[in-house]
Amino acid sequence: MDKNTTYHFVGIKGSGMSALALILHGEGYKVQGSDLGKYFFTQQELENKGIPMFEFSPDNIKEGLTIIAGNAFGDDHPELVKARELGLPIYRYHKFLGDLIKNYTSIAVSGSHGKTSTTGLLSHVVSHIQPTSYLIGDGTGFGDEAANYFALEACEYRHHFLAYSPDYAIITNVDFDHPDFYPSIDAVFDAMQTFANQTHKGVIACGEDEYLRKLEAKVPVHFYGFSHDNEVYADKIERTPEGSQFDVYINGEFYHHFVLPAFGQHNILNALAVITVLNLEGFDKDLVAQHIASFPGVKRRFSARKVNNLTLIDDYAHHPSEIRATIDAAQQKFPHKRIVAVFQPHTFSRTIALLDEFGKALSLADDVYLVDIFHSAREHDGAVTIQDLAAKVPKNVEIISNQHLSPLMDYTDEVLLFMGAGDIDELSKQFEKAYSQLNKTSL
Repeated sequence: MDKNTTYHFVGIKGSGMSALALILHGEGYKVQGSDLGKYFFTQQELENKGIPMFEFSPDNIKEGLTIIAGNAFGDDHPELVKARELGLPIYRYHKFLGDLIKNYTSIAVSGSHGKTSTTGLLSHVVSHIQPTSYLIGDGTGFGDEAANYFALEACEYRHHFLAYSPDYAIITNVDFDHPDFYPSIDAVFDAMQTFANQTHKGVIACGEDEYLRKLEAKVPVHFYGFSHDNEVYADKIERTPEGSQFDVYINGEFYHHFVLPAFGQHNILNALAVITVLNLEGFDKDLVAQHIASFPGVKRRFSARKVNNLTLIDDYAHHPSEIRATIDAAQQKFPHKRIVAVFQPHTFSRTIALLDEFGKALSLADDVYLVDIFHSAREHDGAVTIQDLAAKVPKNVEIISNQHLSPLMDYTDEVLLFMGAGDIDELSKQFEKAYSQLNKTSL
């Protein structure tokens, strides 16, 4: 790392890129970047830190820069062409991050689901006990010049996480996802197996996952879960509208009692993963328990707000397993309320590959509304429609849009779950504004 250079991020508004830029800035390096002129939520914190941002132009590239390029941009991007002409050092995001974490005790969180929530909890706890830099997939990045630890989310898409060789790897689960890249769940597991073998000190794996139980690594594999044959397990679990609490046992011995202000079985598992790795690193269990109890959550993961008597929740859930977990969490927090699912599928390939599973998961809600399939940057169309998904849900389903929100206006005290990885959070904000205006008018 060189404090005499300025690190220029090509695509700085990407969630990983913005987080990495914030880390370098926090650690005292000079940082700037470029992107589209369109507003992205990730730029707010960059602006708060005074990090310069420009619209894409080869004129941004000058002598003395070190280039960090987002993976969404090919080598033919005008800024990268200019950088090569000037002979500037160019790093791809994952390669740079993989090199960066070698300077710390690094803990990488991977798995098909739960990466962001687990990384968020891990970062929250560790940073309150030891100087820590961290990168979370919701665009959160924090750099500490005195950092001993580095916590990061490690995404399996397109094998991006294979650029990392962390000290510890947390693997939350294995599921079939990203069908535009992985042909089968076995291919996902093979990638996780490769990642585990790149770990230096230990792998922390969910023992409730049948695939992870087959995991082999050159370092010890520590299993956590609910069953008592795990090295670390939770017992005497109480789930209430205030959260969850449970006792943790390690190797059959009582370890500590924990209070977790989060909902759903999956969040208990996430906490067990964090507890396991921090116990391996010798962290004080009382401090770990104290800071788990103060966890505020992460962006777009079960983010709740009230509008009159109505409860709106934004969640990134975009896979059937995540939908089931989110509905389970809502039923725990609001046991006497009707749960209304408003879901926007993300990518045509995922929708068609998991069509039946989506239908079954959504049917766990009391009412279901669907929004048209999100057209992502990598997929503009496909051989499936939102009507195909509606046909798979075994109850009445209505398709809504930002021009057709009236079916939601009759709700009064229910819980509306807005779920998806696209722009459904914008739809929820639009609904909130319209609903507030309607009820103000009717008073």
